[in-house]
Amino acid sequence: MVSRNGYPIDARLGLAVAGARCVSGLSRVLGVGGGTAAPGHLASRVDPQALEKLAGRLEQGAVLVAGTNGKTTTARILADILAADGRHVVHNRAGANLVEGILATLTADAPTRGRLGPSIAVLETDEGALPEVLTRVSPTLVVLTNLFRDQLDRFSEVDMILAAWRRALENLSTETTLVVNADDPSLVALTDGLEARRVLFGIEESLYQLDEVPHAAEVISCLRCARPFSYRSIYLGHLGDWRCEHCGTSRPPLDVAGRDVELWSYDFQSLKVTGAGTDTRFEVGLPGLYNSYNVVAAIAAGRTLGVPGAVAKTSLSHYRGAFGRAERVVYRGRSLMIMLVKNPVGCNEVLRTISGVDRAFASPMLLCLNDQASDGRDVSWIWDVDYEQLASSPTDLYCAGTRWADMCNRLYYAGVQPERIHPLGADLGLAVDSFAAALPEKGSGFILPTYSAMLAIRHDLSRRDHLAAFWSE
Repeated sequence: MVSRNGYPIDARLGLAVAGARCVSGLSRVLGVGGGTAAPGHLASRVDPQALEKLAGRLEQGAVLVAGTNGKTTTARILADILAADGRHVVHNRAGANLVEGILATLTADAPTRGRLGPSIAVLETDEGALPEVLTRVSPTLVVLTNLFRDQLDRFSEVDMILAAWRRALENLSTETTLVVNADDPSLVALTDGLEARRVLFGIEESLYQLDEVPHAAEVISCLRCARPFSYRSIYLGHLGDWRCEHCGTSRPPLDVAGRDVELWSYDFQSLKVTGAGTDTRFEVGLPGLYNSYNVVAAIAAGRTLGVPGAVAKTSLSHYRGAFGRAERVVYRGRSLMIMLVKNPVGCNEVLRTISGVDRAFASPMLLCLNDQASDGRDVSWIWDVDYEQLASSPTDLYCAGTRWADMCNRLYYAGVQPERIHPLGADLGLAVDSFAAALPEKGSGFILPTYSAMLAIRHDLSRRDHLAAFWSE
């Protein structure tokens, strides 16, 4: 028997979806979270094939967005662009990017339309979960943003992630398109020779460059001959216009490129995106060159999916930072910008953005370091962050989180004067209150939290100051 929608009646799947929606609703009613993962756990217990079945009912297919940094922002921008183009978009907007969170996202949407038929899914995917999701979802398009060292106690070295990704990507057919950051030599090598079609994006920019490859960079030697890369331009970490002078391998020509980037402020930038037959200047409410990569990635994916440049331009003009990622909030009369940091390269880029073109740090910062499972238990990565650049600044620095003492110690060894280092303890709610109170009326400051700290701060602010909960944005 088939349903009115043309799909076989599947009682087991129906029970899995109904149970997942019930768990999601209870989670929110009881105030124990947004129901972003638990529903997926239940659905998979009821029907182990629920993910495959629901993904197979997406008539416009699924887009997976994966990488170390930028996947949440890239996925959100792409989802907004597709929605502006009139598509019904299923998106794990709250950032639940493991298998259970992705399944919970699909179950949440299925019954509201009776099916997932005319929908397209944009699914942010955890680096470790990508191989399994690739196999079970059979995506139409995969966006690969970058690969950096992150949570060594969970992901291990980048080489292991690359090997796992390669095994999974080799099974993709020509029906899948890969949108790949060509400025990352590891991703170019990873996707060379695959059957899937490849669209390459990157940055062509002359103003915002690094003088040299930073010590926190990952891939600094050729993956073919192990000789050091040379760079015509280096933008962040090991990303740039790279070349091996020994064997001749180099960054391939870009299909979609970001050019003429103008970083106006902590809140806005503009850039021209060329390729796919059109040149369009975009304005978007995001700071930093690292977000330029996210914008170009999303536009490249949107163009691949047939979204007109004018639609993407209008959508981007309304975009603002995803929760905790260059998100500005007003709390007790103070303007606070929350900027997630979770690994050396990402943290360096946030510091680079805060310091601006003149490399000056003008506003106080609250550095929140946690060591929960979602952060990585090993916090030794802070020793690879260039906190030394803070030593010559007069700005006060406040330390909080479960590992606040480690953060204070790191700043001390970075050369920051002890009188500028202010410990605020493990209670993040009290820490934010103390930090805001230390700022002048109508003043501004930056909060740099690790992942679990960001969620805790966001939840506390939504509870006390009527800020939207992250799962409802």
